[in-house]
Amino acid sequence: MRLSLNTEDIKSIAQYEIRKLLGKGGMSEVYLAYDKFKGIEVAIKVAVPVNVDSPAKYEKMFFNEARIAGMLNHPNILKVYDAGVENNRYYMVIEYIKGGRTLKDHCSFSNLLSIEKIVQIIFKCCKALDYAHRMSVIHRDIKPSNILLTDDGDVKLSDFGIAQITRSETTQPAELIGSPAYMSPEQIKEEPLDNQTDIFSLGVVMYELITGRSPFHAEKFSGVVRKVLYSEPPPLSVYRSDIPIELETIVKKAMHKRKSSRYRTAQEFYTALSLAFNNLRPEEEDIDRSEKFNLLRGMRFFRDFIDSEIWEILGAVTVREFKSGAEIITEGALEETFYIIISGEAAMIKGNKTIGAIKKDDCFGEMGFLSRSKNSATIKAQTDLRLLEVNNSAIEQSSSSCQLRFHKIFLRKIIERLSKANIEL
Repeated sequence: MRLSLNTEDIKSIAQYEIRKLLGKGGMSEVYLAYDKFKGIEVAIKVAVPVNVDSPAKYEKMFFNEARIAGMLNHPNILKVYDAGVENNRYYMVIEYIKGGRTLKDHCSFSNLLSIEKIVQIIFKCCKALDYAHRMSVIHRDIKPSNILLTDDGDVKLSDFGIAQITRSETTQPAELIGSPAYMSPEQIKEEPLDNQTDIFSLGVVMYELITGRSPFHAEKFSGVVRKVLYSEPPPLSVYRSDIPIELETIVKKAMHKRKSSRYRTAQEFYTALSLAFNNLRPEEEDIDRSEKFNLLRGMRFFRDFIDSEIWEILGAVTVREFKSGAEIITEGALEETFYIIISGEAAMIKGNKTIGAIKKDDCFGEMGFLSRSKNSATIKAQTDLRLLEVNNSAIEQSSSSCQLRFHKIFLRKIIERLSKANIEL
């Protein structure tokens, strides 16, 4: 089957009525369309591989994007609704972002965003990547043109065409495909990749948004590669005098050439941003610090904490709310977060079987929090649920005495859970 090279005569595809051309590139065209069944506007990406050496390889990339993006459901990831072939045309139906533009528009010195806005954007990108990585998806092509901004300032991560799914404990070999100026050193060297390659790339995007310049600019491909592998980019403050020292440190760590010195996870990246910029608390949380202090003071888990320790730990916890039926953690996914139930009830599910109930003052996620291992069960809200989410990376940045108190109580909870399981057996 050959891919269609002419899309000018498209009036409709499947149940989608074509309205106008939104944009075109060397390998695809994107149309505004109307879904007659759902009654909504959508965007349709149609393959036009005029400049493709291998149509079979392009077909694989096209449907790889549809398959991977279609399995992801996150507010900061562009949704894929449908994909298929009609009249020898490959098409993908995606979420339509009215007035959407990419971050590329804000990577020139004449059109830079405020520092506050840049930090908010990268924070949301980290949240999207954290979710994708927990679903075993590595994007591999993070760059400004693959990150959309909506009219209301929200962020949508797009283009999973060269993404990888890695469900084993070992990393998978890389292939030198993507944009070299945003590749991690390990991706340039075609070494096995894990989630840290996306963290490096997002650090490069952040540098470019702040300065309006690529940290690894060179005229030739070989020059870009040498800079990525061996050169340190100029400090952010060389280009902007309003750079907080905390931001300089965060960007440098995200872009570190050694993986061991880079953020291990996107969660660590957004935690660092959250701790440095107090206005980045998650949108679900709309309570002030004193109210949160009183909430923790009244919880059984924090009963033995002294007041100063509770004040210290406020930055490591987030109040989250879930509707009945929502899935909080997924069996088999990587998880580093520990949860304590404030109100409501959740079910612990193994396979398709419910194996236990979790109620007020109970906690879950202990083993993942302790060992950064995959979840052994799914936790699903049985009622509307209010949780306290405890961030491992933020706990590690608290004082030694606070960490000691936390882990003492944390281990007590694990012992209680194991004792209860033995009694039931």
